[in-house]
Amino acid sequence: MLPESVQAFIDAEIAASTADFSDLRAVYVNGTLKRSPEQSHTDGLIAVSRHVLEGVGARVDEIRAVDHDIPPGVYPDMREHGWEADAFPDLYRSLIEPADIVVLATPTWLGDQSSVTRKVVERLYGYSGEANERGQWAYYGKVGGVIVTGNEDGGKHCAAQLLYALSHIGFTIPPQADAYWNGEAGPGPSYLDDNRGAHNHWTTRNAVFAAWNMLHTARRLKDAGGIPAHGNVVANWDLANPDHPNPEYRR
Repeated sequence: MLPESVQAFIDAEIAASTADFSDLRAVYVNGTLKRSPEQSHTDGLIAVSRHVLEGVGARVDEIRAVDHDIPPGVYPDMREHGWEADAFPDLYRSLIEPADIVVLATPTWLGDQSSVTRKVVERLYGYSGEANERGQWAYYGKVGGVIVTGNEDGGKHCAAQLLYALSHIGFTIPPQADAYWNGEAGPGPSYLDDNRGAHNHWTTRNAVFAAWNMLHTARRLKDAGGIPAHGNVVANWDLANPDHPNPEYRR
């Protein structure tokens, strides 16, 4: 648990907020290798972030990806490509597609993101070719963020990879949209062990900043109706048609 003084400060900021975030939805995708109900250290840092979002009234859901039958691949539904089961389409339609904020959370293994997290990135990529109601790529108007934990180096490396991936497929990345805790170099305690991570004020501060920055960015995007649909409409650039881009198709 966070120190009482830190928790009190966070709660005071939540109470002092005058913005309305109650119509926003967020989903955290935890890439831990541990199935429920086994303790996830990554979930410990997620809790700091989601406390801010829930405190201002946003709806928050969490997916522990390893609990679901999610095959690898870069297509929306891998059952159409030889796999007998695929839980990702339902997770995407029910929790990710309606979300305004999507946060990828991962432990660190050998200095890199978990295999589960990487698989989720690939599956998100599979839906990036869809268009939204404004004719833009599917993730335009959504906010992305990253959380990383572990007891070895690699926090910034993981964040850089994941933030780039989210940006590349269309998410808007706020300033300072990541938080991580790695502990001391080499094998050692993880985030929840003896509350080590909870007493690292640097990590807590970054998690709180990232949470607020995601909220503020999502609020502004939603109020503005998303990213303006000028110059980025998918139909205007049908790369399979040699006559494109063609002004008569422009909106």
